[in-house]
Amino acid sequence: MNRRNLLQIAVAVAFLAVVGAREWSKSRESGRTPAAAQGPAIVQKKGERGFRLGSLAFEPCELAQRNTAATTAAFCAPFQVPENWDRPDGRKIDLHLALIRSEAPAPARDLAVLLAGGPGQAATESYPRVAGAFAPILRHRNLVLMDQRGTGASHPLECKQDLDEEAPSAQALDLARMRADTQACLEQLSATSDPAQYTTSAAVRDLEALRQALGAPQFDLVGVSYGTRVAQQYLMRHPDGVRSIVLDSPVPNEEMLGSQFAANLDASLKAQFAACGKTPACAKAFGDPYASLYRLRDQLAARPEEVSLRDPRTYATDKKPLGALRLAGLVRLFAYAPETSALLPLVIDRALKGDFAPMVGQSEFIAQEMSDLTGNAMQLSVICAEDAEGLVERPQDAGLLLGDAFVRVLREQCAVWPRGSRPADFHAPAKSDKPVLILSGEFDPVTPPRYGEAIVKGLSNGRQLVAAGQGHSVMGRGCLPKLVARFVEDLDAKNLDAGCIADFGPTPAFIDFNGAGP
Repeated sequence: MNRRNLLQIAVAVAFLAVVGAREWSKSRESGRTPAAAQGPAIVQKKGERGFRLGSLAFEPCELAQRNTAATTAAFCAPFQVPENWDRPDGRKIDLHLALIRSEAPAPARDLAVLLAGGPGQAATESYPRVAGAFAPILRHRNLVLMDQRGTGASHPLECKQDLDEEAPSAQALDLARMRADTQACLEQLSATSDPAQYTTSAAVRDLEALRQALGAPQFDLVGVSYGTRVAQQYLMRHPDGVRSIVLDSPVPNEEMLGSQFAANLDASLKAQFAACGKTPACAKAFGDPYASLYRLRDQLAARPEEVSLRDPRTYATDKKPLGALRLAGLVRLFAYAPETSALLPLVIDRALKGDFAPMVGQSEFIAQEMSDLTGNAMQLSVICAEDAEGLVERPQDAGLLLGDAFVRVLREQCAVWPRGSRPADFHAPAKSDKPVLILSGEFDPVTPPRYGEAIVKGLSNGRQLVAAGQGHSVMGRGCLPKLVARFVEDLDAKNLDAGCIADFGPTPAFIDFNGAGP
């Protein structure tokens, strides 16, 4: 197990909103709250490009887009908070803050806020890839992007280590080495940071401090994956700051991150592969993909492969190890989105016939969506403080594709990592009468629809919509961007006309690399 896997496995154990997050792609003010009560207006002097909002001065800036020279226009402002909120006179950290201007000449005073996933994803880095999903909201509202502490350009917790090549025969977790590498990472970061201070609770205090600096507007929170935890915690601590909440692919407060990853993935795969069995062309070509997957897993456990393929960007030949552990991670990545999960029966079949390149090659593209999380240790600060004590090995998971590897890895890492504090009621169910819209994907391998069902029980003005055939992070799918904007405008989830979600459905499995059968 190489050093890179130290944090990559933690990335995989964390929410992994990134793959699904790439898929995010009105009419009048409701009048329920006077504009003045929702927050101040932007103050911009004639001839100046910058503006003031509350006590913050924003100036034009550009948000970079990964793997491209393109940028997204925004306005940025300096914002500083104590690293340790209980010691405000101690070290300060700078948080990267940006605002996307509404196209309206006089936008609503409340502010939409993107809460990114991970843990470890940065809002300013995520937004350019998902901007299309927020276009309807921007017709009437400004959008705030703030990299959560420890991510992006907000005092990131990044461990830069020399990387070794993974031995293709590595089949067991080297927990002793993971503990040593975690200790080395901690020592590296401790020179400039206190990792115990990079928790969800600290981020919630940052968010409220930002609201006050902006002039105390109400927030329309849009949380995705792990960001839904931040949204629920903010709602519990600062309900007066909330106007509305959208929870895309949510996790209940009661859930320990990582505790059910193996079971959730297995259930998702069974459901997706069942659709293949109901399609004559797919059933004829691949039989039972679920059984084939486990046959492939057993084959690679007994005899790992080394796969040669060309890098899609440099065209240089590279060799990638493929064993049972790596297979589990690749399949999980494929399962996040319907377009990639539709490839699974085909790539599994090809691998069983000795052609592993399609599976490994496609995974390289998917993994690019995770690259902003690689090396980020903030996720350990979150999980070790908030979830580690509730992570236990479940006997029923031992034979599943993911098995108990994630739980074992996290427990080993958290034995070393410092644990920050959390409120006593941190894992209490969220209860509120605020307007909340929950979006779930039918085949989500991480946060299945039952999570949304559990959350909505405590929300008297909440509603869940399930997108048939979809995976993780669905806000940008089909008509959902317009539905979200309508909800934010009218604050009425229960009477929202959501008939258009009937158009959703699964993506047919590929019979060959030309696509699905007729």
